Amino acid sequence: MNASRGHWALAIAGAAILAITMGIRQSLGLFVSPLNTSTGLGIVTISFTLAVGQFVWGAAQPAFGALADRVGNVRVIGAGAVLLAAGLVGTTLVDSSIGLLLFLGILTTAGAGAGSFSILMSAAANRLPPERRSTASGFINAGGSFGQFVFAPLSQALIAAFGWVVALWALAATALATIPMALAFRETPGEAKPVHAAGPSLGAQVREAFRDPSYLCLHAGFFTCGFHIAFLVTHLPGEVGLCGLPASVGAASLAIIGLGNIAGSLGAGWLGQHYRMKWILFAMYASRAVAILIYLALPKTEATFYAFAVVLGMTWLATVPPTAGLVGKLFGVRYLATLFGFTLLSHQVGAFFGAWLGGLAIDRTGSYDWMWYADAALAFAAALVNLPIREARVAKPA
Repeated sequence: MNASRGHWALAIAGAAILAITMGIRQSLGLFVSPLNTSTGLGIVTISFTLAVGQFVWGAAQPAFGALADRVGNVRVIGAGAVLLAAGLVGTTLVDSSIGLLLFLGILTTAGAGAGSFSILMSAAANRLPPERRSTASGFINAGGSFGQFVFAPLSQALIAAFGWVVALWALAATALATIPMALAFRETPGEAKPVHAAGPSLGAQVREAFRDPSYLCLHAGFFTCGFHIAFLVTHLPGEVGLCGLPASVGAASLAIIGLGNIAGSLGAGWLGQHYRMKWILFAMYASRAVAILIYLALPKTEATFYAFAVVLGMTWLATVPPTAGLVGKLFGVRYLATLFGFTLLSHQVGAFFGAWLGGLAIDRTGSYDWMWYADAALAFAAALVNLPIREARVAKPA
């Protein structure tokens, strides 16, 4: 009974930390317009800053994952909270592109990366029995979706009521709340540490992974996932504005996506225990492509955006549990924080292009049409690239 409670405490703490770090990070697109109005730096500059932030968040995953393997999860998550808060506060004080890049593009996203998927899911996988890992990953992932559901409308409300500067200060204060939550990941006296069978060193395991075609296929699919999510989270508010709808529709759409992904994440965690994960990923990516094409054919009303958000939400970040699960299946959980961190880096390379090219598209053409078509094509490609992944069939209980 005590062990079961400990497992749930770990999962709840991980979900709460991810709710804050992901909720803040996924709401930054709402600050593009007020930042542009206040600083005059231009949409392209701000989009490029957020694009760099997407890459930095991804690069932070394997770096902080490897650091957590050495110094522990509590210290890394705590340091990340301080970086996240400092980056948000610093953003309110700058008026140059360099300053914006430093605080919003680097410090904020690096801090969010220290309290994100690779560390939280790896910590849970190392301390939970195999039969509970998929469900725990889905539960933690759902926390990030709940954070988006809460923080998108909250950020918009704060911007409307008090201005973007006060809104960022409020988010910075919230980021510091992850520090006491991180204590759930500390090793308690007498707790059995995870025992790993003798195997290759970290460097040897990384080299082996990058020679494995299945691992590379995962990277390719996750690259397109990052492109899709970063484009939407950065530019969906702008798309709403182009359609002549109020900013509240963009914030509500992001919130609905987060709410939908709670169900999607929990469902992905459950499905991963019963079906091969590559088929789950195939279905998710293919459904995204279909949803985008249907969206393009519909009139752009509030109802269209909300329905689109519901469909997107079911797969938004629900790709994370099966992707992390496949990495664990292929190479074990000993170096999962680092190996999954590299997979997340590929995700964020795609995210860089999704955020940046969206800004270029609107600046050069006045619309996002070509970005939507590219997004649909990449989603279909991501669905297909997961099919060759080698994955054993899920053993059915007798």
